[in-house]
Amino acid sequence: MRKILVSNRVTVDGFFAGPNGEIDWHVVGEEFNETAIDQLNSVDTLLFGRVTYQLMADYWPTPPALRDDPIVAGKMNSLSKIVFSRTLAKVDWENTRLVNEINPAEIRKMKQQSGKDMVIFGSGSLVSNFSQSGLIDEYRIFINPVILGSGKPLFQGIKDRLHLKLLSTKIFKTGLVLLQYVPVKQ
Repeated sequence: MRKILVSNRVTVDGFFAGPNGEIDWHVVGEEFNETAIDQLNSVDTLLFGRVTYQLMADYWPTPPALRDDPIVAGKMNSLSKIVFSRTLAKVDWENTRLVNEINPAEIRKMKQQSGKDMVIFGSGSLVSNFSQSGLIDEYRIFINPVILGSGKPLFQGIKDRLHLKLLSTKIFKTGLVLLQYVPVKQ
């Protein structure tokens, strides 16, 4: 069975984007890039909400992305992508399919299909919706050594408490910390 992973960077105070959607605070480095490539090699489908999809589609196919980060850009461009949006009329990024409604039963069917795992990057509203529907199999949260004071929380609108079990931690030389969790039923 395929899993749905969440892989997101957050600040120490829990924001995945600044008040205006800015992500200029992301900490990267060689270790992070190696981890990102390993993760991209373990999945075959990227899941996005509209805002993150548009940011990614505007960046990864560009000459600077292809020049500066050819391995990640190659993966991001070639992998299958699903964007969940009620407002987009069409999608242009290669290998992208548009889905207008989040239907948990359909997503559970996708998880039963053969293939590698699926991953959600960014997409806070999608993460919250999938979390509340019990569709997330693993959370990979990269804590960045920065406090913004305000911004967009990763988990917004969660109605029911979600219990998690820590699988592993990894501390990067840059101060970035990766926490890997799986949901547990109470």
